[in-house]
Amino acid sequence: MKITVWGSRGSIPVSGREYLKYGGDTTCLEIRTGEDELLIVDAGTGIRRLGRRLVQENRLKGHFLFTHAHWDHLMGFPFFRPNFEEGAFFHMHRCPFKSKFVETVLSQLMSAPYFPVKFSEIKAELAYEDACPLTFSIDTVSITPVPISHPNNGSGYKFEENGKSFVFLTDNELEYAHPGGLDPDGYVDFVAGADLLIHDAEYTPEEYERTVGWGHSTYEQALDIALRGGVKRLGLFHLNQDRTDEQMDSIVETCRRRIREAGSEMECFAVACDSTFEL
Repeated sequence: MKITVWGSRGSIPVSGREYLKYGGDTTCLEIRTGEDELLIVDAGTGIRRLGRRLVQENRLKGHFLFTHAHWDHLMGFPFFRPNFEEGAFFHMHRCPFKSKFVETVLSQLMSAPYFPVKFSEIKAELAYEDACPLTFSIDTVSITPVPISHPNNGSGYKFEENGKSFVFLTDNELEYAHPGGLDPDGYVDFVAGADLLIHDAEYTPEEYERTVGWGHSTYEQALDIALRGGVKRLGLFHLNQDRTDEQMDSIVETCRRRIREAGSEMECFAVACDSTFEL
């Protein structure tokens, strides 16, 4: 399983010299299975660059999964170039939604007066799959959804292949109980033993005092469940729109110091756009 992160910024894309190291695109992950099947998780602005590369490679088939329907996780979809290529085909998994919610939201993204190209003008064939069961498979990867603690609900996912596991929990507030979400102990159980955990770490503890209930965790909270769950590698994700590279480096060093103090060998880093991981 190979994971490429095309966007890791939270809430809104950013640009500028202070964001060069970690990048400014919002959430989009590409997962390639061991058999080279394509999975795309979320359609933030990072999907624009992914789409351009897929067209260059003539890779126009795959699967979409969504964590939730907030703007920063969908705003790149109208700019996904394979949408406008003849012969393109994508399975649109309705995770974590029911009925026709996914197609309704995507069509609204491309409706007047918000966008000049109609959803009906997409040339790609989009096949909508039923809402997620408890566990399902795409090619050789087993996928287990879990509810995230976030306004308007959503899903995180555990991807498992060949004895390796990757857990993706963005937009997950660990210390505030949003409807449908788990308590911290539930997330500890879900991430237990993961080879790679990428978790929301948008806020500092000081910032969180003003943002309780907004749907995001601090880096300390993310670090805590990773340590308690015996995770091997922790990637800090959904980087705050105002967080500079220098500030993010300082947060990572703080986390690494606390990991050493805890006597753990867990690896910790901030997830940058264009990061790749192989499990």
